Amino acid sequence: MKFVENIAKDKYLKFFNNFKYAHFLQSYAWGCTIEETRGKKAQYLGVIDDNDNLIAATLLLEKTLPFGYKYYYASRGYLLDFNDTKLLQFFTKNLKKYMQKNKGIYIKINPEIIYAYLDEEGKRIKTEENALSIYKSLLDLGYLHQGFVKLYENNEPRYSFRRNLKKYNNIEEINKSISKTFMKTVNRSYNYNLKVNLDANVDSFFELNKSNAMKDGFIQYSDQFYKSLYKYGKKYNNILVFEISVNGKELYKKTFEEYNNLKKMLDDKEINKKQLANAKEKIIRLEKDLKTFENYKNEEECTICSMINGIANDMMWTMYIGNNQLGEYLFAVNRVYYETIIYCFNHNFKFLDLYGTVGDPKTTYRNLGGLHDYKRKFGGDYIEFIGEFDLVSKKFIYKILPSLLKCYRSLYKVIKK
Repeated sequence: MKFVENIAKDKYLKFFNNFKYAHFLQSYAWGCTIEETRGKKAQYLGVIDDNDNLIAATLLLEKTLPFGYKYYYASRGYLLDFNDTKLLQFFTKNLKKYMQKNKGIYIKINPEIIYAYLDEEGKRIKTEENALSIYKSLLDLGYLHQGFVKLYENNEPRYSFRRNLKKYNNIEEINKSISKTFMKTVNRSYNYNLKVNLDANVDSFFELNKSNAMKDGFIQYSDQFYKSLYKYGKKYNNILVFEISVNGKELYKKTFEEYNNLKKMLDDKEINKKQLANAKEKIIRLEKDLKTFENYKNEEECTICSMINGIANDMMWTMYIGNNQLGEYLFAVNRVYYETIIYCFNHNFKFLDLYGTVGDPKTTYRNLGGLHDYKRKFGGDYIEFIGEFDLVSKKFIYKILPSLLKCYRSLYKVIKK
């Protein structure tokens, strides 16, 4: 075996596209996006065998600090089989040498290795045996585990909901596995003639994402980030954007006509006593609809929901979603999630991961509890990942780094003013 730096793009892409444990966040597209929008350099390192074939690789996102020091982040870990302790040991040993040579302080990894399956209360019902041995191997190799956190304390979420699509024979079985209340809203969405585009762009995404970021307390990335992500994601087949739009003009017109017809029937007493209560309830709902649709009555086509999905081979992650008030009102958000599930099933994806939830379903922190309850309705397995590990090269600087960065950022703000 031989450790190699600066892996050629074509070689990395070929390895990534054939690696069964690959993650979207390890893709060449993700490296290009981060390099272009977040001031980090993408490094591609790996291990080759005696025939010059890659047998392990990693995308390292390099951040340069004052005085030439650096730290690295391997999002979702390395592209290698973590059960292969000999390969993991060899790769780790050479990564340490790489850091020493380049003034690296540490490398952070968070492998997407399932540690346990959880019940609805967040309690472990099954722990993966392989994950326990991998956890111990990483500790033995000097990696520092950053704890079994419950919320969003780390770079990537430790918990998620994942739909194993291979266990379903047809869409009817999938529908039955989803919450009845969720399916009820999906079925209602068909009443509004929503237009579903399964190969959209991100032109509308930034504005649609604003309300979601504000509501859930997350930092919204720049418009340029989403555009770069789309550009490289489409180029290397790692992104699909699903979008829902509606004809506001037709929507308002149809609702207005339905309201007038029903109101006339009520005024003329053409509705019998058995149907009267339902008719009155419907009038109230139509009045609410008209008030909501008023702002869109002159728009022939408006995008109301957009979802960015990351792809690695036959696996998909729902990365980012945005919607406006109308999209929420018309159940477009539920519809786009449902369309994503069905798309993955029809295209023989192994799984669809809803990319992130919490380990404490009852948390009141931000809107995380509500977000968890929402994703739970889609069905699928509630899973816990193994967590973050730091491979440290310079222990003293690593220990004081948080304080140094805090001082540096404060000083930078003062100078900038």
